[in-house]
Amino acid sequence: MSNNPALLPEWSTLATHAQKMSNFLIRDMFRTNPNRFDEYSLSFNGLFLDYSKNNLNAETLKLLMALARQQNIESARDRMFSGDPMNTTESRPVLHTALRAPVNPPVMVGSENIMLFVHDILKKIESFCRDIHQGIHTGHTGKRITHIVNLGTGGSYLGPQLAVEALSTFKVPRIKTFFVSNVDGADIDRVLKIAPPEQTLFIVASKTFTTRETITNAHTAKKWLVETLGHSVDVSKHFIALSTNDEAAQAFGIRPDLIFPFRDWVGGRFSLWSSIGMSIALSIGFDNFQKLLNGAHDMDQHFCSAPLEKNMPILLAVIGIWNRNFLHRQTQAIIPYNARLARFPYFLQQLDMESNGKSVDLDGGKITAYDTGSIIFGEPGTDSQHSFFQKIHQGTDIIPVDFIGVKKPDHPYTDHHTILMHNMVAQSQALMEGRPDISEGQNPHRYFSGNRPSNTLILDELSPYHLGLLIALYEHKIFVQGVIWHINSFDQFGVELGKELAKNIEKGDALHADSSTRGLLHHLFT
Repeated sequence: MSNNPALLPEWSTLATHAQKMSNFLIRDMFRTNPNRFDEYSLSFNGLFLDYSKNNLNAETLKLLMALARQQNIESARDRMFSGDPMNTTESRPVLHTALRAPVNPPVMVGSENIMLFVHDILKKIESFCRDIHQGIHTGHTGKRITHIVNLGTGGSYLGPQLAVEALSTFKVPRIKTFFVSNVDGADIDRVLKIAPPEQTLFIVASKTFTTRETITNAHTAKKWLVETLGHSVDVSKHFIALSTNDEAAQAFGIRPDLIFPFRDWVGGRFSLWSSIGMSIALSIGFDNFQKLLNGAHDMDQHFCSAPLEKNMPILLAVIGIWNRNFLHRQTQAIIPYNARLARFPYFLQQLDMESNGKSVDLDGGKITAYDTGSIIFGEPGTDSQHSFFQKIHQGTDIIPVDFIGVKKPDHPYTDHHTILMHNMVAQSQALMEGRPDISEGQNPHRYFSGNRPSNTLILDELSPYHLGLLIALYEHKIFVQGVIWHINSFDQFGVELGKELAKNIEKGDALHADSSTRGLLHHLFT
């Protein structure tokens, strides 16, 4: 049997079925089946999924599940959780799931039970959070730490920033948290202008402690501390490291006991559950950080135990495969109807596009017969309704939407929340129903075709536990899609070439570059 999914009989059957389904309208499927909502929705531990507004029926789902089984989804899932080297190009296990699991049962990587390491680091994070929150660990002058500045890029900030902003109602008093990710000096300048040097702790979040953007910002922060507090300042009181490179962190001036390691079986975009989540724990308290982990672990358990037809990550994944490969929809919109989830689309952009934006399969072959990962974008509703929803409703492209709502507001303005939720439900209805009955003489510009698909996810509340459920749901969805596409969802070589060329340019090695590159450099620096 070929590893190319497009050569499978299940794939061909789905392609034929897609042609048949083009004759069906979603709104008509609701009219012929009054129970469609109940049959095409499910919930798990306070997370509800309605997938009834998709161009699919029971036969579609049966065929999609047959494809998933043919691609050995369950076996691949079990191998990932057990520590097999699923990241084949780098010969590494993929064990972010171990970071949120209880200490037992053991998970072995070689001869090491990594659960002992995971829980030792959690205890160390808990102890440091207590020292900061109780004023035991202070800055150089003895003042309490009140400002946390996370210096990290990519996965070292996107996940933590999402969690800190989403869970701001759980914020520890007196703690203010900032994120600096960009090497653009304007990014760190905005923080250093308002941060009190005597009360600021910098978190250097870099697996290798060599990430150019992060280390440049770390040296700028160190210089700022010395310039503002004097050359006698004990810089080590104001810096901690989240890294695997102890030697480089200590050479920078960070004390060994303030280095919080993680292992190379944690990919950056899956790392918020590790010590990379230190900024989360400091911002919302370790107990709430643990609840975040618990929510993710419970979704792990659901993913591992629920039958495929009632498995939330697998359902989302195969619906995405249906839209991407058989209905040829290139883009996916993520629309959270909660302002605190504003960063969620940005987080998913990395999680999805860095994972599944691949054109080479696991065997090293060029992928030409099918498409992989979707283009992810989004903004919170209702803001997005007044910008790009014009295209989603009436454009020539069909753009599937994931709506994300929260049942219980975390603010006293319940009338606002009612309006917000009414808008979310109405938008999904409008995409599906449309306004197709424009009679002669009416304005054709008011025509809405409808038949535009969406999923709706509703959290009971925006708590640490429920956010953990939501993030882990999408992690596993993306993994399942990668397995079906026969690609490695856990490397990211696509981020390297531009960085390598930037280093060459800095060294002055651009004399033999193309005329545009040389011309731009001349225009910028002369």
